[in-house]
Amino acid sequence: MSHKHIAQLLRTIFQDPISGNIHWRDVESLLHHLGAEVDQHTGARMRVVLNGVEGILHRPHHSNVLNRQDVKNLREYLARARATPSMYEAEGKQP
Repeated sequence: MSHKHIAQLLRTIFQDPISGNIHWRDVESLLHHLGAEVDQHTGARMRVVLNGVEGILHRPHHSNVLNRQDVKNLREYLARARATPSMYEAEGKQP
């Protein structure tokens, strides 16, 4: 995943209205590229630690695409972990 793709995915996650077209595999890749520790928890739950902030995210059950509530939960977690588009770009990670 390139820096440009990371920045674009972060913008998509934080855009309004909430996107209904974000694939879980892209979210997993984003988390790994941001340096998150991702561990399988029970069922579809994933324990994620990013920038010292721990959270539980849920993989989609019947689809590979996150629904709007899942995107909202992901957005809230990323904001707590200081991984917003503006913070990402301010750190100079944008080419």
